[in-house]
Amino acid sequence: MMTSIAGKVAIITGASRGIGRAIALKLAGNGASVVVNYAGNAGKAQEVVAEIEKLGVEAIAIQADISKVPDIQRLFEQTLERFGKVDILVNNAGIAFYKPITQVTEEEFDKIFAINVKGTYFTCQQAAQHIAEGGRIINFSSSTTVMMLPTYSAYVATKGAVEQITRVLAKELGAKAIAVNVISPGPTDTELFREGKTPEQIDRLAQMAAFGKLGDVQEIADVVAFLASDEARWITGQNIRVNGGIA
Repeated sequence: MMTSIAGKVAIITGASRGIGRAIALKLAGNGASVVVNYAGNAGKAQEVVAEIEKLGVEAIAIQADISKVPDIQRLFEQTLERFGKVDILVNNAGIAFYKPITQVTEEEFDKIFAINVKGTYFTCQQAAQHIAEGGRIINFSSSTTVMMLPTYSAYVATKGAVEQITRVLAKELGAKAIAVNVISPGPTDTELFREGKTPEQIDRLAQMAAFGKLGDVQEIADVVAFLASDEARWITGQNIRVNGGIA
């Protein structure tokens, strides 16, 4: 167990289920107090809080729609009111859809950019103002940004933007010893991943990995925990492809 995040405070967006939930539990297991951010499912978020409290660390659920800047500001304000500091930000929240470019509506385009890009950008803005010296920002992209998959154009456009935001912020926040990295999972077995896919499509994507299977949420959470720790203090501005060797 890594102990270097004991006593730290972590905000995890989209932490009520899937990868976000696994990250929340992993960081809590390593001693961090956790803010479980959620958009709409308060019940699921409170379940995660209850699981964390069983581990003997503090947690709180905070509703905030990260596509709205006032909600993001409130997320940080409430975190600071409760814990007095922020050490770690994990920008996990995101949405996806897969359509040929000829079928993508302006509304769909605006929504995916509002959550995946605007949300990441303005949570990072708050982190830049409030996160403690030596803190960590961990953003989420996707290995699909280099895979040229038809119907993924809008989704990968958002994730490409997140990768570039990460690179710039790593240099911009380096003077405060804040490490900023991005994780790019491959196909990972979550509700979001399975949405809109046939069993055949899911199996085909699983077989593209060197290990011939879908990723597990715990495999992603383990890497987040490493990047959040002191052991990763010399890693910044990097895109870590946690994807089982997908190609």
